[in-house]
Amino acid sequence: MRRFVFSIILCFAVIAPFLNCRTLANVVTCSGIVPMRYRNDKISITDFGGVGDGRTLNTKAFREAIFRIDHLKRRGGTLLYIPPGEYLTESFNLTSRMTLYLARGAVIKATQDVSRWPLIAPLPSYGRGRERPGGRYMSFIHGDGLHDVIITGENGTIDGQGGVWWEMWRRRTLQFTRPNLVEFMHSKNILISNVIFKNSPFWNIHPVYSSNVVMRYLTILAPTDSPNTDGIDPDSSVHVCIEDSFISTGDDLVSVKSGWDEYGITYARPSKDITIRRVTGSSPFSGISIGSETSGGVENVLVEYITLYNTGFGIHLKTNIGRGGIIRNITVSDVYMENVRKGIKIAGDSGDHPDDNYNPNALPVVKDITIKDVWGENVQQPGSINGLKNSPFTGICLSNINIHGGTGSRKAPWQCSDVSGGAVKVSPWPCAQLTSTSQASACKIPF
Repeated sequence: MRRFVFSIILCFAVIAPFLNCRTLANVVTCSGIVPMRYRNDKISITDFGGVGDGRTLNTKAFREAIFRIDHLKRRGGTLLYIPPGEYLTESFNLTSRMTLYLARGAVIKATQDVSRWPLIAPLPSYGRGRERPGGRYMSFIHGDGLHDVIITGENGTIDGQGGVWWEMWRRRTLQFTRPNLVEFMHSKNILISNVIFKNSPFWNIHPVYSSNVVMRYLTILAPTDSPNTDGIDPDSSVHVCIEDSFISTGDDLVSVKSGWDEYGITYARPSKDITIRRVTGSSPFSGISIGSETSGGVENVLVEYITLYNTGFGIHLKTNIGRGGIIRNITVSDVYMENVRKGIKIAGDSGDHPDDNYNPNALPVVKDITIKDVWGENVQQPGSINGLKNSPFTGICLSNINIHGGTGSRKAPWQCSDVSGGAVKVSPWPCAQLTSTSQASACKIPF
């Protein structure tokens, strides 16, 4: 297994990470959404006094360099070059029309002095911090209202040094919600590629209220016991593409979100038109998930060519009473999973509430979910689909799914309730609610 993991990381970090190191020919990509832009104007962090010794605090250098980019407004934008070295800094804001370029061997490292971290307002679609009431700490690298921003390089590293934050979470001494590693709010035309992200204090990459966002050729790493270190969380965003990346964290590898209970319902910003393809990784929680914060709705999601190992849930759609919102038109295909606790889980009883003001009559709607071409080895339970009594999940379509238990183990049964749809070529055979010909025809699965 160690050799396998090393091979995967080598594939992703060195030779442009395609699943199983696929050849580049005939591979569909999202590069046209946000193309790589060449910047004629280039500056280096060392021009502003940056010192890459791992000890000198470079906050002033980063802020002055980005101030220069913002105010000179060079035609075509400016590239900020980070040469090899370890550049310790506090959190900082990016600006529009810029490229943050990390050379090979360059590390931008977050300070562990929590007192230096600024606070910002909670997201309106959440109503409060995700972990604690009130505000939240600003992300390490932050952008609000930006356009035409690129974070790229030669597989340099952005290191959140999250250990101090994880320990505060474990000891329950957090006063506010922990910071994300990278967050873009109200932004468009964002490209993040060829960078290693590690040890985020909280979620790693969080595009929220944004559009035209491409994340590819990324390596995202955090210990398996690091709390809530989701890899990539598109949130109330549209036209998002995640592809050709390796993620190994302490929580969901990719999780699509759109707001929390009454706040998300009021803000009404869905996540839609999202593509997730050729992602490999492991997590004690979910590989690919939708939710549980889905109050603004999630629509038109394509997930394909996913490889998961040592993972809690392979594919996980999760919502709850009080969420409201609609999850529909979700297609998941070509998934391989190994050493997984549960292969497929679609649940209406997941996640907590921001406060006691949520509406228990705000029932989510889950419909038109297609999961096909899935192979699982050493999976403890094939799956469960549990809808809500007053809002059953409909149009759940399973096709060409083979999920196997470990050597000598019994095949655990599917668990289902309040669900309708169809199934064909599924082993072990799923629940009775998914087996009738009439129901399957509605799912357009040919028998």
